[in-house]
Amino acid sequence: MSIKTAIVSSILAIAILGLILFLYMKQTPLPEEKAATYSAFRFEVADSAAEHEQGLSGRTEVKPGNGLLFIFDRHDRYGFWMKDMLISIDIIWLADDGTILEIEEGVSPDTYPTPFYPPRPVKFVLETRVGEAKAQGWTVGTRIPLPE
Repeated sequence: MSIKTAIVSSILAIAILGLILFLYMKQTPLPEEKAATYSAFRFEVADSAAEHEQGLSGRTEVKPGNGLLFIFDRHDRYGFWMKDMLISIDIIWLADDGTILEIEEGVSPDTYPTPFYPPRPVKFVLETRVGEAKAQGWTVGTRIPLPE
């Protein structure tokens, strides 16, 4: 084997290895890249007592990629129930930085008047269509960038 052939073979091997590494890294997102994928989520904000009381009650649907973000003035163990709800939802309890603390999946209107509570006092709660947490790949510990 000539030196020229050895050099070309080495360069080709390095290029192939680099391509394989690039494709692997592209399929394994870093935490910040993962967080960026949630930036397209549309938040409707409920930050008044009247909006907190209303929530998603009376609605017949919540579109994929949408949810109602409850913002409270202070941390507390706010109870959520399904009064006047027409659809099942996911209730997602969030820390101040948007980290998911707990997910109540598929909460049905039939559960009324049973209240659901967060695992600890919170200021942020997200209600979404049923199955949205799974569709987004959200689990306890996932950080969802909150709107500013």
